Amino acid sequence: MIKNSINFIGNRNIALTFSGIVMLISIVSLSVRGLQMGIDFTGGTLIEVGYQQPADLTLLRKTLDESGFGDATVQNFGTTKDVLIRLKVEEGVTSADLSAKVLDSINKSVKEPATLRRVEFVGPQVGEDLAEDGFLALLYSTIGILVYVAWRFEWKFSVGAVIATFHDVIVTLGLFSVLGLEFDLTVLAAILALIGYSLNDTIVVYDRIRENFRTLRSISTEEIMNISVNVTLSRTIMTSFTVFLVLLALFFLGGEVIHNFSIALLFGVVFGTYSSIFIASPAALILGISPADLMIPVKDEAEVDQLP
Repeated sequence: MIKNSINFIGNRNIALTFSGIVMLISIVSLSVRGLQMGIDFTGGTLIEVGYQQPADLTLLRKTLDESGFGDATVQNFGTTKDVLIRLKVEEGVTSADLSAKVLDSINKSVKEPATLRRVEFVGPQVGEDLAEDGFLALLYSTIGILVYVAWRFEWKFSVGAVIATFHDVIVTLGLFSVLGLEFDLTVLAAILALIGYSLNDTIVVYDRIRENFRTLRSISTEEIMNISVNVTLSRTIMTSFTVFLVLLALFFLGGEVIHNFSIALLFGVVFGTYSSIFIASPAALILGISPADLMIPVKDEAEVDQLP
């Protein structure tokens, strides 16, 4: 008998209560405060400037903040000598006036002035289209998860996987809402990556549960699930730990551009691992999954006798 060392499934009520509280906080924050949408979704102005030497982005951000452009996003574009500045829409100010003010601000106290390369305006309609496309991407990925898991395993597992994935997405979005972090296309990409990561972990656990359903027939469904989670635990922890180390490197060394991207994935990987253990399997158990649902059908003797 495989050692059932940690009673994950037996403590499911504690985990589900904790998840319910965290999700409630996230949903309330999303409903009341919403998300701080970035320029990709709200529209705004893109200003590209160039330098003869590598640009000091930290100094640029400080200068813009002191000049009243605290919401500006500054990043390298192509090379360290090229800088892209993103600004949100300002009522009554044209892109030409805005770019002139920005150029004056960043050049007023430097020896080497920046040269203006281009100015582009991103309309709010484009932002609305991106927001709609992002929502559709999340919707289609969820439907794909339902279909795939139902086809490979069983519909009760499918619903459990979607509940776990939905949990991870809502909690991660809730973090951005509570902390007031900017939500842009890089964060949306992180959310989509999180869906794939969380599902992969869940599939590994489900696969072991299916195997044990067919071999361990003398014990209860809850015990089989508990054994399966314990057997895959070392693999789950090692995978999550290595991914976490990479994301930590991105967080501290990746720069301002992917700062929120790495935050979303760091938080998402932790909760994705948690949901694979404490949410996905208990959800399937609550829905009434049993070994009989995954047994390979045996042909009737009469049917076998009729075979040529």
